[in-house]
Amino acid sequence: MSNSRAADEAAIKAVLVDSYRAWEAGDADGMVANYTADATAIMTGSLRTSREVIRQSMALAFEGPLKGSSTYNKQLGIRFVGRDGAIVISESAILFPGEAEVPDDVRKVNATWVFEKRDGQWLIAAYHNSPVLAPAQ
Repeated sequence: MSNSRAADEAAIKAVLVDSYRAWEAGDADGMVANYTADATAIMTGSLRTSREVIRQSMALAFEGPLKGSSTYNKQLGIRFVGRDGAIVISESAILFPGEAEVPDDVRKVNATWVFEKRDGQWLIAAYHNSPVLAPAQ
């Protein structure tokens, strides 16, 4: 058995790209298409306890304050936990209409994505983000 996880990494990256594209399209259904039914998300201090709850909250946001937005995403790392688990760490931010780059680092967050391989498919099982703060001196 090979220790290479290149195919798994590519599949996980593809899930993230699909999610980012759906966000850019304002498509809440597409954004959560690769989430587990029992996925959780913690964003801006709120706990969302299922794929459906996440979908509903994103649909409302895409109709309101996030209409026309996209995201900046920079993958910082990926590590596998056993055969069927992975943790992805990224730096992200919301880009509002007319923005090509994040105008202020204060808007950036560090995000943790927990992936689970179910029936041969990598799915997002949990997501959490927290504001980026300068390292302690």
